[in-house]
Amino acid sequence: MATLRRALFKTNIRNSGINPQGFHPSQIKFYVILAPLVAFMLLPMIFIFSHAFKPPDELFAFPPRFFVVNPTLKNFTDLFSKMSTSGVPVSRYLFNSVLVTALTVGASILVSTTAAYALSKKRFKLKQTLFAINTVALMFVPIAVTIPRFLIIERLALLDNFWVHILPGLAMPVGLFLIKQFIDGVPDEVVEAAQIDGANDVQIYLTVILPMILPAVATIAILTFQATWNNAETSTLYVTNESLKTFAFYLTTLTATSASTGANTVAGQGVAAAASLIMFLPNLIIFVLLQSQVMSTMSHSGLK
Repeated sequence: MATLRRALFKTNIRNSGINPQGFHPSQIKFYVILAPLVAFMLLPMIFIFSHAFKPPDELFAFPPRFFVVNPTLKNFTDLFSKMSTSGVPVSRYLFNSVLVTALTVGASILVSTTAAYALSKKRFKLKQTLFAINTVALMFVPIAVTIPRFLIIERLALLDNFWVHILPGLAMPVGLFLIKQFIDGVPDEVVEAAQIDGANDVQIYLTVILPMILPAVATIAILTFQATWNNAETSTLYVTNESLKTFAFYLTTLTATSASTGANTVAGQGVAAAASLIMFLPNLIIFVLLQSQVMSTMSHSGLK
């Protein structure tokens, strides 16, 4: 393993200093430019929190108010009271969402990283063709492939099946593209050194590649989490068994039912605002926990 350690040491030396520690007066000009941009980008998150606590008169105030003046918890009490009247326990929907999200994130990371390693460091026929197909897939928005996806899911007998929440989510072109580009930055001499030391592909993948692409893995984990946690389309199109549906679908139907009744339009908007905040919080938490890795990915997109 001596050859591998020397190669890794050289790589770490080349990548030191990417994220400087401490503050220097020369950084002030960057803060002057970035601070207003940060404040502007925080506005949607502030609005989600503010909107969820608005009383009915502020929800429909004209002109609309950005910040809540008289915050209230009534939107949340209305939401929880409607949950208590559900035919299927809310805990079932929540359990489905947590399980589906965890399995999809884990499986997506495994599929994306192994495929990216093969496309980046292995030699085989149609390698460039397969990567080109993945790149072309980035151009298609989900709505454009709704019918082909439905036909494929039907042929695979996944309709009204728990796995329909997970298997389609494993095909994530942006994840494969990002991780492949990241692995391209891993020096070939590091992989060659591991091969000289007798490591096989599985050992190289687990002990060399994965530790060096953790920022990209964290980024893919966030993207997959957001796509899966907020996904209500699968439960709508492919699942009829209520006990197999997810929490995101339950909240959308709950708020839609509330807003569709003329007498409860205002209350329905309050419930929708509270539900939006509940769905948003896990996304915010997971990003805060992994944001340092994401920033590393965006700063250099691989090892130089």
